[in-house]
Amino acid sequence: MKAIKFDLSGRTAMFKKPDVNSYAYFTYNNIHKIALLGILGAILGFGGYNQQSRKIIENVKEKGKRHKETEDDLKYPEFYQKLKDLKISILPEGNGYFTKKIQAFNNSVGYASREDGGNLIVREQWLENPKWQIYILDDDSIDRDVFNLLQDFILNNKCTYIPYLGKNDHPACISNASVVEFEKSNLDYINSIFINEDIQIGQYPYDEDEPVFILKEVAPYKMDEEYNFYKFKEFVMTNLEIINVSEKDNIFSMGDISLFFY
Repeated sequence: MKAIKFDLSGRTAMFKKPDVNSYAYFTYNNIHKIALLGILGAILGFGGYNQQSRKIIENVKEKGKRHKETEDDLKYPEFYQKLKDLKISILPEGNGYFTKKIQAFNNSVGYASREDGGNLIVREQWLENPKWQIYILDDDSIDRDVFNLLQDFILNNKCTYIPYLGKNDHPACISNASVVEFEKSNLDYINSIFINEDIQIGQYPYDEDEPVFILKEVAPYKMDEEYNFYKFKEFVMTNLEIINVSEKDNIFSMGDISLFFY
């Protein structure tokens, strides 16, 4: 089984959590699948949420009301509609934890703030120097022409829109792209982030010389059809042994690297 492989990195990143408090906006520890598909969609020039909203308004004006066929056509933003079935694997550098710092800046745009003096202090949590190895499985899960175009753009450093890591404050760097070969894994560990579902984790690391680490985070894995809300599952990255996996079709290996695709 072939896959596209590349490094994704940046000086900073911010993948905003939808749940915030009055003090600051917080970020996920790692890029999630929907954000990654957004980057791939930008590379290929596919429309996003803003284009979807404009299309809805245009169709409403044209037809006078939203017919069912219009709703079906606009189920998702274009990038997600065309790329959502891609099987991807995310392998963070290190153990998946990146340094985070709160950044504060002013927003004095009149319509954006009702604070005293007309100035809103915005605080955001940013990842510092994040880096991931990204793998995209070539398994005919999406239209072949779209996949071939994506492979061409990534391997040849081309893009339609500038990709960024969550917001346009955070330009993304894509490097070391190649095509690699995988086979079904028979290893007793998973190096990448994986969905903590139907997988039994052991108590000891697969390499006895390494200290144990485990990262758990509830993060988006797909979008709701009706409202485009995130749907969530618990994701894990660990060096503990995998005792049992009820469904092994999503796990592939390349040498001594074992990856979970979803």
